Amino acid sequence: MSDQPAPLGSLLRAAPPDRLPEAAAEHLRRHFAAGAVQVLVPDLTGTRLQPLLGDPEPADATTALRCFASQQPCVERAPTGQVRLHLPLTCWGERVGVLRVELPAQPSDDLSERLAADSDDLATALRAAEISTDRYHRARRRGRLTMAAELQWDLLPGRALGDDRFLVAGQLEPAYDVRGDHFDWALDGDRLTLTVLNGHGDGMEAALLTSLAVNAMRNARRFGADIVEQAELASDAVHSRYAGTVHAATLLLEIDLVSGGVAAVDAGSPHCLIARGSGIEQVPLEQQLPLGMFAEAHYEIQRFQLEPGDRMLVVSDGVHAATPTGLPRFGESGLLSALRRTRLQPATEAVGTVLRGLREYHAGADPEDDAVMVCLDWRR
Repeated sequence: MSDQPAPLGSLLRAAPPDRLPEAAAEHLRRHFAAGAVQVLVPDLTGTRLQPLLGDPEPADATTALRCFASQQPCVERAPTGQVRLHLPLTCWGERVGVLRVELPAQPSDDLSERLAADSDDLATALRAAEISTDRYHRARRRGRLTMAAELQWDLLPGRALGDDRFLVAGQLEPAYDVRGDHFDWALDGDRLTLTVLNGHGDGMEAALLTSLAVNAMRNARRFGADIVEQAELASDAVHSRYAGTVHAATLLLEIDLVSGGVAAVDAGSPHCLIARGSGIEQVPLEQQLPLGMFAEAHYEIQRFQLEPGDRMLVVSDGVHAATPTGLPRFGESGLLSALRRTRLQPATEAVGTVLRGLREYHAGADPEDDAVMVCLDWRR
């Protein structure tokens, strides 16, 4: 092992975007006497880790999944007798995957820090490389997406974002057949803009409608417009294209990450809830017209306040209004129970827990609507 190995980041920047796992593995073997190396990425549901190197992963990946969920290094003894170290791959709050490295002995504190720095470099490089290769997209799929789902996943800003002030995460369901439900976010200084949409209709038509609304709001936001102007431009764009025959129910939020103040434009059906202490309450917002229902629609801002430690949740009607045959609405019974189970989980885990509860509520029946959930923890 060399005394001062070259930083992995510089090596990855020189590597082809589709060969980052191989470049990282070679670096670890050469400079840290590593044995087996594996890079694991989550599938689209976030419930299974898929390997990027070598043969398909054995069924037992419990330790890797624990590392992925907790975002903490995990150590176990490998069958070879070596120490198997699992390191989370995280970039700006996005859980990119897990790096698994087998070492001859328990790593020292100094070596652990160097390996953690290398895992950060690898996570950032993998995140950046996704626009240049299909390798990592392909690894995350356990089946073929519908064309509507392809559009929706490609339109996402990511699946999580965060720093020491906040952590926000979102999930689409069903992952391989999502239609018009979607979320978007953007961070600008101390302001986080968050939108959750429920596009009208099914299949490709719903996905195209949502794509138009999202890009119209982005167009306004990137020109410096506030959420009222974003809603009005998106509504005009949708109405111009569809003449009021379809619409996009949307909740637009602008969160001040310093004060916790939230400005909201409620243009439809997504529901906003706050988990504070042991209680969960719906934010009382007055619904305005969905985007695109009428020409030259106007919107008004409503305001509410977050407190330190609050968890804010936004769910589409595919979650709160789900009504499997013979059962009451999920939002009237199962949703609050599922949310309470997530209180000690990070936002990145909470979204999956709630949507798994939704799948269990359907008891194997196909849901009538797709669903989206976004979870924000304000850490202040």
